[in-house]
Amino acid sequence: MKLDRIDIKILHVLQQNGRMTNVELAEVVNLSPSPCLMRLKNLQSEGYIEGYSARINIAKLGQALTVFTEVTLKNHRQTDFARFLAAIEKIEQLIECHVVSGGYDYLLKFVTTGIGEYQEIMERLIELDVGIDKYFSFVVLKSPIRKAQLPLTKLFEP
Repeated sequence: MKLDRIDIKILHVLQQNGRMTNVELAEVVNLSPSPCLMRLKNLQSEGYIEGYSARINIAKLGQALTVFTEVTLKNHRQTDFARFLAAIEKIEQLIECHVVSGGYDYLLKFVTTGIGEYQEIMERLIELDVGIDKYFSFVVLKSPIRKAQLPLTKLFEP
């Protein structure tokens, strides 16, 4: 499926407000409701829309700690990467994992109740011997800019 300008606009608008009705969406993207709904269903069935969720204000719930962790593995065989990923995907406090270029292999993002919980997670991973050579932790002090939306109209103008 090749996306056009209207499809990109639908995605752009929905990532800002995934709860809007089809009628509201159709109005914003200048379509009538029926064709808009057809496009929306196509975008969903083709996997462009993976789901809908709520953004939670974690500060309202209580204290939480965000930590970015650079991880370097001892060995770089496919089995080493697979063993490491199998271990970390079970960690509920791990909310992002990125394979990166540069001086380390992975960039992980954890959200925990505090430094103690984070350290327990890392110690457990070391004890499991999942191939970690070294890791560096970066505790987030403040997040002055947080965006949930991708710049779709800038990235994918047809």
